[in-house]
Amino acid sequence: MPSHRALVRRPSPRLAEGLVTHIERSPVDAGLAARQWEGYVAALRAHGWETVEVPPADDCPDGVFVEDVVVVFRDVALLTRPGAVSRRPETTGAEEAVAALGLPVVRVREPGTLDGGDVLKVGDTVYVGRGGRTNAEGVRQLRSAFEPLGARVVAVPVTKVLHLKSAVTALPDGTVIGHPPLVDDPSVFPRFLPVPEEAGAHVVLLGGGRLLMAASAPRTAELLDTMGYEPVSVDISEFEKLEGCVTCLSVRLRNLYA
Repeated sequence: MPSHRALVRRPSPRLAEGLVTHIERSPVDAGLAARQWEGYVAALRAHGWETVEVPPADDCPDGVFVEDVVVVFRDVALLTRPGAVSRRPETTGAEEAVAALGLPVVRVREPGTLDGGDVLKVGDTVYVGRGGRTNAEGVRQLRSAFEPLGARVVAVPVTKVLHLKSAVTALPDGTVIGHPPLVDDPSVFPRFLPVPEEAGAHVVLLGGGRLLMAASAPRTAELLDTMGYEPVSVDISEFEKLEGCVTCLSVRLRNLYA
């Protein structure tokens, strides 16, 4: 199995109906979103990632945010139980995709709720945002699934944004980055670097010091460039209108079975 694969899912024709919770709704151009999604997938492929399409979920407006429905640690896939009831049908296609890759599958069960966007992996530490979409029972079930595999699970508060990874992600050296007004408690993280833009808090590690990030964070890109990283910018403006970011548009599978 290749060491770098990314699960992705095409936007639903109903994308504009997607949920918003912490921002004002604004019109979404579905055609532009489809082109932006193609650009996002092309950027992954251009940097050595094999993309695997999860079966479409055309009746699920938020289905493109595939990261929310499955979390992978080591070689185990945890199918989530999204906090938004309307998103729960999205897990079916994700289960098909990870099963086809040969991954063992476990599931979050009622009354637990867990969104993958609330899960930030930094080495063997798994931070889990407990807030609007993920509850205490969801955190407990994630801990039960991953601690036997060597994970150290740390629950952190999320009240200012939709998901933990709406506020923070991590650089290759483990430094957590975030836009301070949106981070509940930066002291939770051993190393925290403030960034000047909300969208700058979101990076996908492409490998080799390359960071996939939104074009809407040019000042953060400049900062990361001065630190020796190579920002790779993609325009995801239509997904940002739905509280989406570069992390939630894929599930990155690294070095499985290694």
